[in-house]
Amino acid sequence: MNTEYIKRYGKLPAIADAMQLKETFWENDKLQDAKKALLKMPLSSGDVADAAQRLDRFAPLIMKLFPETACANGRIESPIREVKTYKSNFGDDVPGRFFIKQDSELPVAGSVKARGGIYEVLKITEDLALSAGLIDKGDDYAQLTRTKYREFFSRYTIQAGSTGNLGLSIGISAAALGYRAIIHMSADAKQWKKDLLRQKGAEVREYEADYLEAVRQGREDSAKSKNSFFIDDENSRDLFLGYAVAAERLKAQLEEKCIFIGAEQPLFVYIPCGVGGAPGGITFGLKTLFGNNVHCFFTEPVRSCCMLIGMATGLHNRVSVQDFGIDGKTCADGLAVSRPSSFVGKLMEPLLNGIFTISDGRLVSILRNVYTSEGIFMEPSACAAFAPVVSGKEQLKDYIEKHVYGQKENIIHVFWATGGSLVPEYIRRELLGKTN
Repeated sequence: MNTEYIKRYGKLPAIADAMQLKETFWENDKLQDAKKALLKMPLSSGDVADAAQRLDRFAPLIMKLFPETACANGRIESPIREVKTYKSNFGDDVPGRFFIKQDSELPVAGSVKARGGIYEVLKITEDLALSAGLIDKGDDYAQLTRTKYREFFSRYTIQAGSTGNLGLSIGISAAALGYRAIIHMSADAKQWKKDLLRQKGAEVREYEADYLEAVRQGREDSAKSKNSFFIDDENSRDLFLGYAVAAERLKAQLEEKCIFIGAEQPLFVYIPCGVGGAPGGITFGLKTLFGNNVHCFFTEPVRSCCMLIGMATGLHNRVSVQDFGIDGKTCADGLAVSRPSSFVGKLMEPLLNGIFTISDGRLVSILRNVYTSEGIFMEPSACAAFAPVVSGKEQLKDYIEKHVYGQKENIIHVFWATGGSLVPEYIRRELLGKTN
């Protein structure tokens, strides 16, 4: 614990709740008008558009490497689904319609990390191939799957530190392209994720310490070789932009359902948060599209609420949950991070609407309720998305009363299911409480 930090910040309501492992809601008092805030950002909507175009260029290659993407023409995307039964059973007093964005079903890696992780692997691949004169931007990128190109990429190593899902997305895609893929995994990482990575051709290095140590060691090892690239979940601009592309795709999916976001039909989005890269990128993309008409919230486990601690104190990555006597241990392995990203936290200061926290004890209950009512399976970490209508329902309703001036029944709530489809059947049955 850090007695100086506790003395200085421990009386802030959200910090006091966090220290007592209470579920809480922190409303961001540094929120600004989105349009004005975005003008000051180091990234822009143009950067997001550039990332989207790069993904389109790689679509033929993705389709060839991963045939399961053929139905979407090489686009790695997930469905969005309205959930009426769950709402009627558990959220009937929350105004608006409920939707689940099923990144739990994203092809290739089965989680939201397929967006940022695979995008950065592709960005590295394009940069290398263009620099070596292997391709031009107008070429068919599917040719990069040929043996001679795989031999070229095999000279390079791609590394990352991960609690699980980011490692899966990077390890699977990098190995498929021919790179040597090394994933440094913390003690929180599930064994089945390590096994799957090895099965897909990646090398896994295991650590008894937490996520931060796995990242530190990976970064240090990668720096020893000029032919090694370290994908840094704490600070990567490219990861962030890969996630941000999701916003335009969500907009298109909503419009297909005749849902048009604006002042009379605001969007509320709830995204589980670990170190912050995925929820931060998605939030940035959504704010560039919808401005103040989208309200974005991160959701975290009470025992690993690093982004809340970082943003509420303004210290960002200079502080960890352990500084406030919180152990950082959670069954939501994808969110088991004790220190937030400084890059993301600072970008989110004027954009993020707030953060909800939820206890581990509620996550499996949510998992089972969503599966029973909707037939949708999610990892425990993905279930944190439902914190605002479970642990924070009264705070959410108060927030809506304070900030929504139009017809509240028009609110569109999107719960971002961040992972689950690759979970082995025996673990699914265990989580669902099935005995035969």
